[in-house]
Amino acid sequence: AHINKYGPRHTDCIVTKDAGAAATFQSQVDAAGVYWNCSTRFADGFRYGFGAEVGISTSMMPPRGPVGLEGLVTYRYKMVGDGSGHMVKDFAGDNAKVYTHKDLL
Repeated sequence: AHINKYGPRHTDCIVTKDAGAAATFQSQVDAAGVYWNCSTRFADGFRYGFGAEVGISTSMMPPRGPVGLEGLVTYRYKMVGDGSGHMVKDFAGDNAKVYTHKDLL
């Protein structure tokens, strides 16, 4: 309740070994990105595979003016770390790790 009232609604993270607490957090926190044991620095359009960001919205329905279906669709992202300490810098440069994107539905 506290996070949903005072949080940014952009990206929130829980750091815990308790999988049940993490699952509850990820299902109940109202944010575009809900992470478990991951850096919130991963919240970036490029890192999600979208290319460069053109804007950031924390509203539930941000579009104004005429929009198509794509402008009315909202997404929510869940990320889970494996405890190996991955950092954003690990995914850039000559020996960068590769992102794996997986549809959950």
